[in-house]
Formats: sequence, structure tokens, C-alpha cells
Amino acid sequence: MEQLGGLLRRAQRLSPGPSQTIYKRVEGSQQGRLEEEEEEGEEGTEPPAHFFPMELRGPEPLGSRPARQNPGLWAAAGRRAAPYLVLTALLIFTGAFLLGYVAFRGSCQACGDDVMVVSEDVNDELSPDSHQGTLYWSDLQAMFLRFLGEGRLEDTIRQTSLRERVAGSAGMAALAQDIRAELLRQRLDHVWMDTHYVGLQFPDPARPNTLHWVDASGKLGEQLPLEDPDVYCPYSATGNATGKLVYAHYGRPEDLQELRARGVEPAGRLLLVRLGVINFAQKVASAQDFGAQGVLIYPDPADFSQGPHKLSLSSHRAVYGHVHLGTGDPYTPGFPSFNQTQFPPVQSSGLPSIPAQPISADIASLLLRKLEGPVAPQEWQGHLPVSPYRLGPGPGLHLGVSNHRASTPISNIFGCIEGRSEPDQYVVIGAQRDAWGPGAAKSAVGTAILLELVRTFSSMVSNGFQPRRSLLFISWDGGDFGSVGSMEWLEGYLSVLHLKAVVYVSLDNAVLGDDKFHAKTSPLLIGLIENILKQVDSPNRSGQTLYEQVVVTNHSWEAEVIRPLPMDSSAYSFTAFAGVPAVEFSFLEDGPAYPFLHTKDDTYENLHRVLRGRLPAVAQAVAQLAGQLLIRLSHDHLLPLDFGRYGDVVLRHIGSLNEFSGDLKARGLTLQWVYSARGDYIRAAEKLRKEIYSSEESDERLMRMYNVRIMRVEFYFLSQYVSPADSPFRHILLGRGDHTLHALLDHVRLLRAGGPGATSSQVARGLGFQESRFRRQLALLTWTLQGAANALSGDVWNIDNNF
Repeated sequence: MEQLGGLLRRAQRLSPGPSQTIYKRVEGSQQGRLEEEEEEGEEGTEPPAHFFPMELRGPEPLGSRPARQNPGLWAAAGRRAAPYLVLTALLIFTGAFLLGYVAFRGSCQACGDDVMVVSEDVNDELSPDSHQGTLYWSDLQAMFLRFLGEGRLEDTIRQTSLRERVAGSAGMAALAQDIRAELLRQRLDHVWMDTHYVGLQFPDPARPNTLHWVDASGKLGEQLPLEDPDVYCPYSATGNATGKLVYAHYGRPEDLQELRARGVEPAGRLLLVRLGVINFAQKVASAQDFGAQGVLIYPDPADFSQGPHKLSLSSHRAVYGHVHLGTGDPYTPGFPSFNQTQFPPVQSSGLPSIPAQPISADIASLLLRKLEGPVAPQEWQGHLPVSPYRLGPGPGLHLGVSNHRASTPISNIFGCIEGRSEPDQYVVIGAQRDAWGPGAAKSAVGTAILLELVRTFSSMVSNGFQPRRSLLFISWDGGDFGSVGSMEWLEGYLSVLHLKAVVYVSLDNAVLGDDKFHAKTSPLLIGLIENILKQVDSPNRSGQTLYEQVVVTNHSWEAEVIRPLPMDSSAYSFTAFAGVPAVEFSFLEDGPAYPFLHTKDDTYENLHRVLRGRLPAVAQAVAQLAGQLLIRLSHDHLLPLDFGRYGDVVLRHIGSLNEFSGDLKARGLTLQWVYSARGDYIRAAEKLRKEIYSSEESDERLMRMYNVRIMRVEFYFLSQYVSPADSPFRHILLGRGDHTLHALLDHVRLLRAGGPGATSSQVARGLGFQESRFRRQLALLTWTLQGAANALSGDVWNIDNNF
């Protein structure tokens, strides 16, 4: 602007005075031509409002112009006009630049990239002369829904549930080859398999498990028939257990504490516990902590659907479930089970030291009738033909478990669509393939949805969709033994995956009903899930989205839908072990759970009847949810993960410690460091959010830097101060071990031992509060949280905390 001002002043100095060039109409025979004359005027004179057409004339012969014309006037006029011409050019350039910028910023923020526009005929691929265009989020949605087929899902579920799929069986090997062939037919960029040799436990046909009465002299009496002799608890301790029987409700720590409060000691007894609320492994671990000799697990009709129009589990059916408190091969903890690998002679600390066995409701009725002692609390009463349920103790029982361990090959199958811009970042989706029985709900539905998504995304790519990041589709083996296949893969590639895996989506247990919807997830995905729910139609409420369906019963959609990741999900290992945010979707019945899971009755026909013919629609709704989630995660310039939400999660958890601040202060202890670390995390998240908001989405290098920081947030919550071999689930909020926030809270509760919530295994063993242990726990938690805050801040010179 200073240069423009200088040019204007120079032009004024060169001119003799204020003047304007006026174009006058020439009257007479030369009408239409303009005559230029110099008109002297006073400063500030406005130019004429109207201009007339000019005629360009070539040079005239010498002497042809009037004598009063001065050639110097043309030079002066040119000098005076130059600044205006320069200024006009600059204004035009600036306006054009701004128009282009606005037009570019107005394009699809979610999609970002330019991809080929698909033709209206979904069966036709793009012709070579197809034009380029921007594919908006609505275009991607429409393309995805056009390719997603409902009929294929139902047929695949039916066919898969009819095949033998026990891990390590010949039928499973044949199914693995068929799925690999299907992935190859879809023309993915990469298809491969990996095989692990894992230790699985199976019943011994020559020595079946047994249950006997024991008489007063300790001799074995009548044998109780196990109506499902091939139903067992993988990873149960083998051997014999003898003791008097005690009824322990669901076998939770609080249930066992209640037994003690009512004068019934669980130590040295065999515990009879009901299926549900917590998993098999947690029941057995609690029983072991309280000194029990063994555990019998039965399905009580009170926990399943009742009524003349409801399907229920037969009273002679037992339910299968593993009892390893962990995931993966328990005989190679912390190490991948590849062939010929030399492992240290250790076993997982999650393996129980007491035997466990599933029994049917009929056998449980026989046992409950023999119990004496106090009447069980009203909320412990069930629906077996025994009234009332008593706590015991009852007659002696002898449990014999003869399961045997076998080295078994299992195979995971992989298919990959490579990303165009960031192929080294993976969006992973997987489903369990194996099943102990027919497994229609357990794994056939997930396998069918996985294959349908592979086909759909392959067709989208053929029609122009180009994901920024790679899509990795995986069919897992060994899931019924505790997510063995997925955990072994994570252990084998942990050093790579925590740098490259963006999100994991699990398709296991996806359809167990159609009344309610739950998303078991990492907090980082909650905002994205909410957005997707608003765009997927409800499978059983016409005209409503899934979001509208869930807010009908609870205005807080998050309280209605969001659940923590359970250990028996493959998604749990991705988050708690590998530090990768994960989600598992489930449609459920309103009320009692789907009764046939992990039984021989988990057939396609029963699942279809439970859903009253809506199985295809519900399975497609899951496919739509998962598919649209994959599109957003693989195609958005900026990863749609809410990294700031963990600040609220930490505050909610440590808020539970506030009630003990007085007890700690009396001992000279404080929780201030945890609050300071949490504050630093909140500030780091807000700073990153502002940086992203003020940056250019078109800056690929900058977006890449932001995405790397965002995708590793979950990893930052893995404690770096404990060994993955000793404490595999290092996540301070979701993991297990002394380094977690839950362990710290349990320990602090010991300040008021015997009070509400004092139900941990430390209470069971009679341990009290230990200051040295508390200080160590606080340090592990605080420095992990502080490390997350520092990592989120970016480079070391950008770290600004008040710690």
C-alpha cells in the first residue's frame, strides 16, 4: 500500500494541476466518435457519470490533428492513470483469490478428497472417460447403501451356522479356506492367513468330568448325571475338589462378602453360582480369592425370557464358558504363539487353581433341595422349582475335572484394501469365526456381516471410492477360548500396531435381540457413534433413526447406549492391551438375555424365532452402522476421535476418591498430583483443538501430524511402568492390575474396611490399607496420566503444564 501511495503522489507532482480526461461526443457527421480534451478543474471535481462508446483510431497523418492538441498531454494522462490501473488489477486478483478460497472451503469437510463419481447403475464400473468430481458424505452413504445387500446376510448366517466350527477341527480348517477364497474373489489388494499354535483345553472322552455326592464318612456316593457331558469350562484346573455345597448367587465379590455377613463361610466349600452379570472367569476368580474349593455354574430361568410366547433354554442344557481371567493363549502370556517359538516356562496369572464345571438347571434343582442354613435374600431367589433358595451349607460333593491341554493350530484370515494417501494407517474390523456349538448368534452373524462389508467396500472401490487409510478385514479363530486368535496377533505385532492401527470394530455378539442397542466402546469414539446413530434407520421402528429409538426410553442417549468394553470381547484386548480405541455393537432383548448363547441351541432357527423374523433387518442395521463408521474413519482428513473426552472420564473416576480425602489427609497423604495431571491433560487437549481449528485442512503434512497425535491418545493411557508380560492389560482405566485407577480406589476403600464397596480380594484375604502400596499406585497412575498430557501436547518445546 505504501508503494501505491507513492505512485499516486508522484503522478500528482508530474501533472500541472488537478485535471481529468473527458471523452466528449462529436456531433455532426462524425457521430459516435469521441474527442479527447484536457479539462482543467478544481480539486475534488467528480468525473462524469456516463461514458460513451469509444472508437479506436490508428495514427493520423502529421498535421491532421488540431493545432491545440499537445502530445505531452497523452504522457501525463498515462502517468496519472497508472496507479489506478495497478490498484484495479490488485483488487481483481484479491477478489478472485477470495472467491476461490471460499468455494474450496465450502466443499465437503468430511470427505475432503476428490474421487471418481459413480454412475447411477451400480453394476457398472466407471468408464475411462468418466469425469472427476467431489464425492460428498451423502454420496458415500448412498453408494454404500446401494451395494449393501440384505438377502446375502440371511443366507450366509444360515449356511455358516450349519458348519462345524470348533477351533482346531477339520470343519474349521475347511471353512477357513472357503473364507480365504471368498476374499480373493473380491479382488482385494492383499489376502493372507497366519497360523498360531496355541494351547487349548478340551474334555477327555475317555475320562469325562464327574460329580458325586459324598457321605458323612467322606466316601463317594451316588453320581449325579451331567446331562451335557461334552459341555465344560476350558482352562479349568484339573483334578478333584471336595466340600460342602453353598449357594453364592452370581459369585461376585459382594455376593461372597454377603455370605460371610450372614454367617456362611465360602472358604473350603463348593460354590453353586448362577450364570450372568459377570463372566465365568470372574466368578471362578472371586471364588478362588475367597478360598472356595470349586465352582458349579448353572443357568437359572429367572435370568432368561419367561412367558408362553418367549423361547427359553431347556432345563437339561448346560452353558459353555472358559474360565481364564484374560485373553489369548494362557500358556504363552505376553508372547505370540508362533510355531517353534521358545517360550519361558510360565503360565498366565489368570489361570484358576480350582476346578469349575457347568451344570444344567435340572441338576442345580437337585442340589438346591439339599441345602440347609439361612434362607437366601429375596433378590437371590430364582425360578427353579425350589422354594425357598437357601444358602447352605449342604451335603458334601465331589467334583472331578479331567480336561486335557492340546497344542492346536488356529488360523486368522486377513483381507486389505490399501489406502490412497495414508496406507500405513489401518482401520481394522473383525469377527470371530469359530464356535463351540452352532454359534448362530455367537459368530455366524458377525462372519456374515464381515463378508458382506468386504463385498460392499470392494464394489465401492471398483466404482471410484478411494479411502485415505487402509481397511483391514479379519476373520478370527479361537474366539470361544478367550479371543485367542486376536490376542496372539496383537502380541505378535504389538510394536507395529500401536503406531498404525487407528480403530478396531468388533462384529461379535452383534445380534442378540432387537429391542435395545448397546455400544461397548472406548470414550474416544462416543461422539462419532452418536453422529452415525442419527443416520441409520431403526430396524424395528419405521420412520425413526436408531438415535431416535434410544432417546425415547432415556433422554440421555449416552446412558442408554454406551457401555464399557468387557474382557470377553476381542475389542477389549485392542484397547486394554494394545492401546487402540475399539467398539463392539450389540442389539439386545429388552429384559432377560438371549438364552441360547454358548449352547447347542444357538441355531439359526432359534435366533430367527427370538427376533420374530427380523434377523435380516437387524443384521443389516449393524452392517450399516459398522460400514458408515468405517467410511468416516478411513476417509476423513482429520480422524473423528474425541481426544478431549478422556478428561471428563478421568474426572468422573477420580471423583469417587473425593470421599476419602479426609481419611488420606489424616495420614498425611493427598490426591493433588492426580488432579494436577488431569488438568494438564485438559489444557493439552484444548490447545490441540484450537490448533486444529485454525489450521488448513488442505495441508496434508499438518493433518498427518495431528492424526498421529490423535490416534495414539489411547496408547498414552497404557502404563509404561509395568511389563506387558506381567500385566498385559496396562490401560489405567480399562485394564487390570495394581496400576489401574480401579485398583487404587479398591485400596483406598480399605481405609474403611467392611464398609460399602469393600469387596476386593484384599478384603477376602484380610489385608488392610498399606501406605507404601498406596504411594506406588498413586505414582503409577499419576505419571501415566501426566505422560498422556505431555504426549498430546506434541513436541517437547510445546509442553506447558503446571505439574
